[in-house]
Amino acid sequence: MHSGSTTTVTQFGVLPDGRVVEMHSLTNASGMEVCFLNLGGIIIAVRVPDRDGTIADVTPGYDTLEEYLDDTHYFGALVGRYANRISDSHFVVDGCAYNIAPNEGPNLLHGGPNGFHRVLWNVEPFASPDRIGAVLTHLSPALVDGFPGNLMVRVTYSLTDHGELCFDYSATTDVATPINLTQHLYFNLAGHGVGDILGHELTLYASRYLPVDDELIPTGQVLPVDGTAFDFRSPRTIGEGVRAGADELRHAGYDHNFVLDGVRMGEAMLAARLREPRSGRVLEIETTEPGLQVYSGNQLGAERVGKEGRRYGQFSALALETQHFPDSPNVPLFPSTILRPGTEYRSRSVYRFGVS
Repeated sequence: MHSGSTTTVTQFGVLPDGRVVEMHSLTNASGMEVCFLNLGGIIIAVRVPDRDGTIADVTPGYDTLEEYLDDTHYFGALVGRYANRISDSHFVVDGCAYNIAPNEGPNLLHGGPNGFHRVLWNVEPFASPDRIGAVLTHLSPALVDGFPGNLMVRVTYSLTDHGELCFDYSATTDVATPINLTQHLYFNLAGHGVGDILGHELTLYASRYLPVDDELIPTGQVLPVDGTAFDFRSPRTIGEGVRAGADELRHAGYDHNFVLDGVRMGEAMLAARLREPRSGRVLEIETTEPGLQVYSGNQLGAERVGKEGRRYGQFSALALETQHFPDSPNVPLFPSTILRPGTEYRSRSVYRFGVS
């Protein structure tokens, strides 16, 4: 472990059944800090410097365990078994129909009511010459919320001295089952609760996107971004996109999956670049996944107080979720998300922080 890198573990709270929720803190040699819980793998803080060296926490969250247990926005959560939406909470694998637990109208969102965001993960910290981190593991029993197969999941969180927050996912199953894992981090690079993200400049390495219906389920089409509010191939503020897309966007902002260009099997490619002009903070995302869900915080509301007494209103934070496409089990033309016995699910995403 490099000099100056540290890992610490403290008690964050106690669940109603008496189990202890731990907070793990990772700090690299340059002072960047990432804190997460063994509950849901929830990342509760990401502290990074601006161009002047001033460190701020750039992800929203809460101060108490009780608030995280009541959270409906998946702040910083490790999401699965299936990130995003599955229409009508139903799919068929190898001729066998499965009904899963709905938690957003008739549809399943982010794994359902007992998804990975509610799991108390086993956490094993580690340190190596180039990074510090922890390995999170969980055995998801067959038919939890209706999903088939006993799924063994391993997720590695690691922090490098180069400002990289890395997520490495793997999983195996004993019965064919859909899987789609992501980290539901939100960002406001000016600092959590500091204004909105409409002035953030976003670049997406995506020339196509997935249109959605009124329930935010993909229609099955894959459309070009040319001439639309979804064209972020050159830097564009999120506010400009929202204003340009009054007739195209649903629910007043973005909650859409973008089809990434140039993704090669098993190789992480650049997916997005986010810049906040005032602080100079920059976030670059690389992933092996074919899609990136962009959610502009349309449903966030200031009715609940977050960390440090700050309120998070609409557009106060942006989620950039690396993943496969929503509803893939029901859309044969989308890349398959079915994991089979004898094979291994593997995925990698890197969130690299810097300044300009």
